[in-house]
Amino acid sequence: MASFSRLIRFLSKDGKIYHGEAILPTGATDIAKVTQGRVIKGDIFGKHDITDQVVDVQLLLAPLARDDVKTVRCLGLNYEQHAKESKMPLPKFPVLFYKPATALAGPFENIPVPAPAQEVEGLDYECELVAIIGKQARDVPESRALEHVLGYAVGNDISHRDWQLKRGGGQWALGKMYDGWGPFGPGLVSSTMIKDPQSLNIWTKVNGITVQDSSTKDMIFGVAKTISFLSQGTTLLPGDVIFTGTSVSQPTDIDDNHSQVYMADLYLRPQGVGSGRSPPLWLKDGDVVEVGLQGIGTCTNKVDYVKSRPKL
Repeated sequence: MASFSRLIRFLSKDGKIYHGEAILPTGATDIAKVTQGRVIKGDIFGKHDITDQVVDVQLLLAPLARDDVKTVRCLGLNYEQHAKESKMPLPKFPVLFYKPATALAGPFENIPVPAPAQEVEGLDYECELVAIIGKQARDVPESRALEHVLGYAVGNDISHRDWQLKRGGGQWALGKMYDGWGPFGPGLVSSTMIKDPQSLNIWTKVNGITVQDSSTKDMIFGVAKTISFLSQGTTLLPGDVIFTGTSVSQPTDIDDNHSQVYMADLYLRPQGVGSGRSPPLWLKDGDVVEVGLQGIGTCTNKVDYVKSRPKL
């Protein structure tokens, strides 16, 4: 399906926006470190060619333009330990919710926090593997589901727990729907390069301190099972974006300034979201959040209480 290996969408120094094949520095695997790309011409979901035209990268953008996005589906409680820390039973079926396409943002965009989300604490991070559908799928068996994946990215399902759990009337979307609350990227790695999406390390850092460190093998519903389930009686379209859930937390002492206290080896592998900690680790204005996924790279976004808009 895809002829690219690492797809990027970027603003070039010539002022134009391109899709390209990432040219990484020698030894680098993090697409965020890209400096140049070979221009791709054609339909990224269909026939396209990687040209010999090399262009300098000025700024990485979200891998998909807004017009290319069809729906944004998200899974909740899809890591076994995350469900347990949330004191909720393991789901028998995927827990599905949606974000609007306007929630998506690029890998270096600020995370804009509007006035309603500033009223009370509760701003949280969720590092997630993101799968992009590249070929129409309906009633797909699990054994063939990955054939419909264009590529994978890492994303941050920014959430406000008060709006999600207390003010949403049972619907999670109010705590997850704001503009720019789904940064993803830094590019798309082809499904031909990532044969097994269930064997990847995944992590989050807040102000340089690791607060999530887990593996996609802990998913309750893996990518193939998720795509198969979502396609039953429902057509998945090229450009559908699927956030696949986040991992759990371990007790870690964090003070009000978000500095980590290392005590013996009890805290060597922090694993989860801020709401799962005691006391909770809520994101604050100016915090810098990095989410990363093995073989793909990192997105680094700053929490911004000043109005800002995602570039898509």
